[in-house]
Amino acid sequence: MLSRLVTSRILNIFLGFLQRFKQRRIRIFSLLFAVGLGLVLFVSACSSNTSQQATTTPTATPTEQTTPASSPSPSVSSNTVRIGFQKAGTILSALKTKGDLEKALAASGASVTWSEFPSGPPMLEAINAGSIDFGYTGEAPPIFAQAAGTPLVYVAYDPWSTKAEAILVHKDSPIKTVADLKGKKVAFAKGSNTNYLVVKALEKAGLQYSDIQPVTLQPADGRAAFEGKNVDAWAIWDPYLALAEKATGARSLTDATGLAPNRGYYLAAKSFVDNHADILKTVLDEVKKTSDWAKNNHSEVAKFLSPALGIDAEVLEVAEKRRDYGVLPITDEVIAKQQEIADAFYKIKLIPKEIKVKDIIWRN
Repeated sequence: MLSRLVTSRILNIFLGFLQRFKQRRIRIFSLLFAVGLGLVLFVSACSSNTSQQATTTPTATPTEQTTPASSPSPSVSSNTVRIGFQKAGTILSALKTKGDLEKALAASGASVTWSEFPSGPPMLEAINAGSIDFGYTGEAPPIFAQAAGTPLVYVAYDPWSTKAEAILVHKDSPIKTVADLKGKKVAFAKGSNTNYLVVKALEKAGLQYSDIQPVTLQPADGRAAFEGKNVDAWAIWDPYLALAEKATGARSLTDATGLAPNRGYYLAAKSFVDNHADILKTVLDEVKKTSDWAKNNHSEVAKFLSPALGIDAEVLEVAEKRRDYGVLPITDEVIAKQQEIADAFYKIKLIPKEIKVKDIIWRN
């Protein structure tokens, strides 16, 4: 009897426990359902508001700021001219440092931003990407850019100098002539003016482009490879040329005399030329003023640019003294020479198709 009572009591306790557990589960499930339903309604409301805001909120006015070389910003104000420059391009570097262009543009309500590039090819890639409107390069980069379909225009040229670029070897190198470069590692920036110098120097020496080992490096990397003797020769332009000669005693196998004109070109995005010819003319006027000043003030230019370029004024003065100056209109003779360069690059398959330089000349 006692055993049956104990068993009955235990059974009642167990059933009561199950009943309480069931009720608790129901309450928990109800709570979770309520929370879930609330979240669904909340998200739905937010989505509705966001959709409505996206439909009714006007686009914000873009903020004018310096455009990084690697970050295209086609939304920059149409009254802002975006200029690409190289430290080695002393005229634009001087114009930037002097601040004269900003003053000239301010009168018409326009402004300027500056983006630095290590050489011409990446600068013209930035024009293609819509990051900049105007820049300056050597003779070869615009040919590669045109072949790649970049919408750019030649707007003026700078005579620069055949003495302002060269193929260097180490002072103790056994290489004495360009012909000795056969099988050697030759560094240069791909698509640059020195790329063309290498092509023409090899041709004159009776070598093919395939006879050397091209090592394509930007100037800073080229200098490190050359000074570390990881390459046998380096084709480079001023002021890096003057710096290498001063720092390492490097010997010049040849400069561009009789091989390449080594002109510089002022180039602009076609859309900028089409829509802002007035601003372009102001830019070129100020570039010319700076060029005229530099032509007659070599020492001042060197001292002025030394801190910005991180190169001794003595070295910069050497570079400035052996170059020419000018901001000149593109002539038929200049076009013909550029066409020769384009044809030479196509012949050895450095560019994928034939181009006509005359098709992208600004006829001001």
